[in-house]
Amino acid sequence: MMQEGSESSPATSSNILTKLNTSYQAFLDHSVPYVAVRWVSTVFLILFFIVRIFVIQGWYVVIYALGIYLLNLFLAFLSPKFDPEFAENMETDTQDDNGPGLLPINNDDEFRPFIRRLPEFKFWYHSTVATSISFFCTFFSAFDVPVFWPVLLFYWVFLFVLTMRRQISHMIKYKYVPFSNYGKKKYTQSS
Repeated sequence: MMQEGSESSPATSSNILTKLNTSYQAFLDHSVPYVAVRWVSTVFLILFFIVRIFVIQGWYVVIYALGIYLLNLFLAFLSPKFDPEFAENMETDTQDDNGPGLLPINNDDEFRPFIRRLPEFKFWYHSTVATSISFFCTFFSAFDVPVFWPVLLFYWVFLFVLTMRRQISHMIKYKYVPFSNYGKKKYTQSS
């Protein structure tokens, strides 16, 4: 005879995982309209993580890796999905030189909205998950690699300045502003 508990055990664990996954996805779906609350909670989590690093005096490689990852996410957030630099270099046989979704290069081009390479929600989600994983890593001594942290800080600042300089010059060259209200034409309603 089969035991009653052994037959329902795999189905029960599968049901529990499905319910947890559904609840997690529902939480994420409900958090979409609350941009400010999501970012404030993530900034609080990052600040709490930085305070933890300063208090325990270690795990500098973990915070450096998190900083590089967040910089990479930020650059993807600022970049257009379809890069106009590649559109200029490509020679196509179609009549529409820019293709769908590319930024207008001339004043004669039709308006195309700025589409980010990394949408805001995914930027927030990946930042929060990466910070949580980094915070979790600080509880294990295997991730506490002894390094001279001022060198890592200098190198990260150097990378930040170089990449942001390149990104800002790219924005100026192709005349796009990745922020929603800055630099855009405002229309007034006439009666």
